[in-house]
Amino acid sequence: MEHYVGIDVSLEFSSACVVDATGKVVREAKGRSEPEAVAAFLAGLGVAVTRVGLEAGPLSRRLHAGLTAAGHETVLLETRHVKAALSAMAVRTDRRDARGVAQLPRLGWYRPVHGKSPAAQEIRALLGGRKTPLGKLLDLGPSIRGILRGFGLKLGEASRSRFAARVRELAAGQAMLEAVVEPMPRAREALRTEAAALHRPLHRRVLAIVRGHGVCRRLMTVPGAGAVVALTFVAAVGDPTRCRRSRGRSRDVGAHFGPTPRRCQSGETDVVGGITRVGDASVRGWRCTRPRTCR
Repeated sequence: MEHYVGIDVSLEFSSACVVDATGKVVREAKGRSEPEAVAAFLAGLGVAVTRVGLEAGPLSRRLHAGLTAAGHETVLLETRHVKAALSAMAVRTDRRDARGVAQLPRLGWYRPVHGKSPAAQEIRALLGGRKTPLGKLLDLGPSIRGILRGFGLKLGEASRSRFAARVRELAAGQAMLEAVVEPMPRAREALRTEAAALHRPLHRRVLAIVRGHGVCRRLMTVPGAGAVVALTFVAAVGDPTRCRRSRGRSRDVGAHFGPTPRRCQSGETDVVGGITRVGDASVRGWRCTRPRTCR
C-alpha cells in the first residue's frame, strides 16, 4: 500500500505524519529539523514511502535537498495551497498541520515549487547581502525627516556633509528631541561607511560571476539590463527547462514572477484585476531606467 508523509517544518523541531492511501494516520512523530534525523525516521518506518510533502519556505530547503539525496521523492508544496487547505481547521497545532500536509500529496491538491540549487541560493545570498545595508541606509534619512516633521521642523534640502549639522540645528533646545535624533545621524554615517566597505567586494564578486556566465552576458545585451539584473533573473529562474512555454499568449516565465493580472470569473461576472504579485519579488523590482526611445 502507498504511504505519504507530511512534515510541518519548524526551526528546531518538526512534526511528521504518515498516512496510507486511504488517508488513515499510520504514525506520527516529532524530531529535530535536520535532514539526517528525518531520513532516519523515514528509514525506520518499515513501509515504502511514496511521497514526502514539505511546505515551501527557507527552513524546508535543506530538508528537501537532504531527503532527495537520500532517495525519497520529496515535493515542496505551494504555501498558498497549504494555507487554503489548512484554513478550515479551527485548532491549529504542529501535529494537526502535519496531518493536513500529509493529505495534500496523497490527494494531489498541490502545486510543486521548484527547489533552488545550492549555486542559485549562493547567488541570492550574495545579491541580498549586497542590497540589504543599502536599503537600511536609505530608510534612515526619511525616518529622521519624519520625526522632525512631527514637531513642525522641516529639514529641507541638505547635502551629505550638511545633513547631520542641520538635524542638530533643528533639534536644538528640545531635550527629548535631541535625545532621539542625536544618535541617528551618527548611525547613518556609520552605516554608510560599512555599506560602502561591504558593497565593493560583493559587487566585484557579482561582476566576476557574470563574466564567466554566458547566459548573463546575453541578457545584458537587453537595453537597461546590467550585471545585477541579469544575475537576479538567472538565479530566480534556476532551471529554465521547467518552463515549458516561452512564447505565445501564455508565458510560464512571466506568470511565475507575478506580472499576470488576477481574474475572477463566475457566471456573468468576469473581473480582471491587478497583477497577482506572486513569485520572486526581487525580479519584479527591477525596471529599465533608459529612455523609452531605446526600448
